[in-house]
This record gives sequence, structure tokens and C-alpha cells, in this order.
Amino acid sequence: MVQTAYDALLAKNYEKAFELYSQLTEQKEPTSFYYLGFLYFRGFGVEKNTQKAYELYLEAATRDVPVAQFEVALMLENGEGCEQNFSEAAFWYEEAAKRGNIDAFNNLAAMFKEGRGVEQDYKKAYTLFKKAAIAGNVSAQFNLGALYDMGLGCEENKEKAIEWCRKAAFQGHQKAKDIMMRMQNDGQIVF
Repeated sequence: MVQTAYDALLAKNYEKAFELYSQLTEQKEPTSFYYLGFLYFRGFGVEKNTQKAYELYLEAATRDVPVAQFEVALMLENGEGCEQNFSEAAFWYEEAAKRGNIDAFNNLAAMFKEGRGVEQDYKKAYTLFKKAAIAGNVSAQFNLGALYDMGLGCEENKEKAIEWCRKAAFQGHQKAKDIMMRMQNDGQIVF
């Protein structure tokens, strides 16, 4: 039934997906809580309800579903469907990162860089951004370049800053593209 529910979701048969995922949550199938939360979050096949989405994501997160852990963290960070809580957001980003969610590495790094919900720690931010950047996260590539540029959590290195910014720009990161264009126009770099 899990595959049938997922197939209904992919086919954009949201009413059928909602019905099947609701049945699966009664059987306590972990990912079904996430997908049902997704339907509530987007208002697909059901009236949009971010509070209900948060509750379902949280249920999936406590059942070790990494994407749900990431979504819970994001909602806590933004105060969407729940009360904003940076330290709880950091906790859930860390849980998702432990399970390999690359976006969670980037977002947790940003929290360490800014000292939101955690004690500010540029070295930890650098380590987390680097892991996500190497894995291909575009935002992390840009953020890592910024750390190299300012020497935060690492030794200042303009060449590495440009290298990472260039990687992000090539993947469509708008700020990185703007910076690279400005640097090229100023004659600081040649593509």
C-alpha cells in the first residue's frame, strides 16, 4: 500500500494519496506521517493546514524520517505552523544531518554562523558548510565561499572564496552570479 500511496501522489491524485496515507498512519508507517503532512502543508487533496502539517512532520521526525526532521526544523526556524524556536530547529537540523540530509548541514551551519539557537561557532559552521558544499548544496557552496572570503572559522583565502562562489554561480545561485559578474567587471577575475 505504501507504493500505491506514493504512486497516487506522483500522479497528482491527491485525494487518493490522502486516503491511502491516512490509512497508513493508522498502521503507524513512519513515512506516511511525512507524506500526509506534506499534503496538509501544500493543501493538496485537503484544506491547507500548516499546524496539522507540523504535527504530522513531527510524528514522522520522531520516527527517524530525515526529510521530516528537516521540515520540522524549517518550520520551527520560521515559526510556520508552530511557535518559532531556534534551539529546537537546530536540534532537528542536527538529527536530519546525522541521517545524511545535506540541506540540514547547510541550515545548521547557518545557525552556528549567526548564533541562532546555538552558541555562535564559526569553526563548526565552516565544517558543516564544507560537508554540504562538497555534496553539491549550492547555498552551502556560496556560504563556504563567504567564510573563506572573511576568514571566519578558517584561514582567509580569496582564491578558495572565488572557487566556491564560482561553483555556486555555475549552478544558478543568484547572489554568487552577481558577485562573480561584479568581480569580472572590476577586472578582479577572468572567467
